[in-house]
Amino acid sequence: MIFSNVLLVFLISLQFSMYQLMIANTLQTLTGHLQVQAEGYKDEQKMRLVVPDVIALADDIRNVLDLQDVAARGAAFALASSEQRSYGIQVIGVQPEFEARVSSIPGQVTEGRYLQDNDAAEIVIGSVLARNLRAGVGDEITLLGNGRDGSFAANVAIIVGIFSSGAVDLDRSIAEVPLGYFQDTFFMEGAGHQVVIRAPQLSMAGALQAQVAAWLPAETNLEVYDWMELQPGLKQAIQADLSSAFFMYGVLVILVAFSVLNTQLMSVLERTREFGIIMALGLRPGRLGKLVMLETAFMGFVGLAIGALIGYAVTLYFSYNGFSIPGMDQMAAQFNLPDRMYPNPGWLTTFSGPVVVFLFTLLSAAYPALRLHRLRPVEAMRAA
Repeated sequence: MIFSNVLLVFLISLQFSMYQLMIANTLQTLTGHLQVQAEGYKDEQKMRLVVPDVIALADDIRNVLDLQDVAARGAAFALASSEQRSYGIQVIGVQPEFEARVSSIPGQVTEGRYLQDNDAAEIVIGSVLARNLRAGVGDEITLLGNGRDGSFAANVAIIVGIFSSGAVDLDRSIAEVPLGYFQDTFFMEGAGHQVVIRAPQLSMAGALQAQVAAWLPAETNLEVYDWMELQPGLKQAIQADLSSAFFMYGVLVILVAFSVLNTQLMSVLERTREFGIIMALGLRPGRLGKLVMLETAFMGFVGLAIGALIGYAVTLYFSYNGFSIPGMDQMAAQFNLPDRMYPNPGWLTTFSGPVVVFLFTLLSAAYPALRLHRLRPVEAMRAA
């Protein structure tokens, strides 16, 4: 039980720490914890489904939430052309002064600089897109697309920076321009498509969502989405991994339960003669059953306490020093994760596994305890 509890504490802590890291890395790139969008935009992403006067709305939300991690955005699909090549990309209009508060891309610029002026004809592109276009800092990019009103939209921007997020698909297909420039190019008339909100902590996202949803007037036709609605694939991936992990944990707990069942059953059989003698003296079978259950409970509690303590200590050590698995660095690079893992112990991860083991331990002792009710004193005393 001690070994299984140590293993459960470490594995559960590691698993939930990896989930938190996956969520944080995914949301901090572009999504944020919450987004205010026009109704239907999340599913169709059409240019005409806009948030009117998006910059003013973002300012109001900052005041309502008393939170500065709020940024307005616009998004459009366009053909980006350099002197040599052309590629289809998604152009995102951002507020340079607030984007760094909701996205990690401003801090991932490896060449040049990030956007500065909200109305400048500047553009920041991904490293893979820069390589595909054979363009660098200082080169011009021509953007061709459709405006909000369906008209032809075209403009030229100077590459001022190249970012590398670690996600190849993102670095290949995303470019950012100042929101004012974006609105002029695509005839947005002050509108945008998203107001991105980053909560101080992931656990606060629900409360902030309710607060923003209650503040938005009903006639605005705007919706507030949390990260699970914006990234359903991430939520499903976590649920699928949890299901497989719980199956593995369940097998481990069942093995421990059968081990306890075998131990307690053998203990009862070995003491059959003694049980027969004290039953002949007047002790009832129910009290013998309680004795077996008490023994099991004491054994389970000792296993829970020692296993949880050792498991917490081991997990705490690796939470500071980390550990790596050979070959993990390549897989981690694909998902923009670090090559070392750092399990983070907590009350839930420390005691959830050992408590389940303890309960199954008590359950496994039920059969040996109930078996004593069929014990006959005379037959028991004759037992070898």
